[in-house]
Parts: sequence; C-alpha cells; structure tokens
Amino acid sequence: MSRDVYSTNNVVFDCKYHVVFCPKYRRKVLVSPIDERLKELFLLKANELQAEIVHMDIMPDHVHVLIRCDPQFGIHKVVKHLKGYTSRMLRQEFKQLTSRLPSLWTNSYFVATVGSVSLETVQRYIEEQKDR
Repeated sequence: MSRDVYSTNNVVFDCKYHVVFCPKYRRKVLVSPIDERLKELFLLKANELQAEIVHMDIMPDHVHVLIRCDPQFGIHKVVKHLKGYTSRMLRQEFKQLTSRLPSLWTNSYFVATVGSVSLETVQRYIEEQKDR
C-alpha cells in the first residue's frame, strides 16, 4: 500500500483529521447558495494555510471536513482560521446570517485523527524494532 507523505524543512508527515463543527445554536443556515460559497472559502483559506481539504460535506446545521495539515502548524490553528475567515466573509456576503446569529460558528468542534495504518500495526511495528 502506498502512503502519501508531505514534508517541510524538518518534518515528514501524514496527518489527516476529521473535523465537525456547527453554526451557533445549530441553526440550519448552511443552505444554497451559502453552502457553495462556504466550500469555496474553505478551499481558499486552506490553500493559504498550506493545508488541504481532502473531502468536505456541508449539511444545513453542521460541517464535516477531512483536513491534511502540517502538525507543526496544528489542526487547532487550521480550524480556528477556517471558522474565523468563513464567519467574517459569509456574514458580509449574506446579511441574513447577521440578523439571528451573534457569530456564525459555535466555539467548539469535534476532531479525530484519521490514519492509513491501524493502531495495532503501529504497536506491532514499535515492538518489533528491538528485534531488528
């Protein structure tokens, strides 16, 4: 199985994260044309941050994003930038988002790592290093 790895000057990595977050009060505001514009803004900002949106799905009341990013920059910073930028831009472009929401996004989010190898495989690899 081939593995896509990325590198900076001093780190070689393969870090992907499943991130889920919701509009404030879980309001169902991410509908057309807002959802399409949100996708464009996510891609634009991720590119600026040198992160990659591997996959995304916008539901009316929440967002799923699969993100690859440099671990030195960190997933928290990527999510913070994505949420801040998209909130500001969407609220400027779609005034209906300002009437009932003090901000577009909740402060919280869910994040889980996504790996190309299982936990058991990594544990076995580490254990077998002594025998090499």
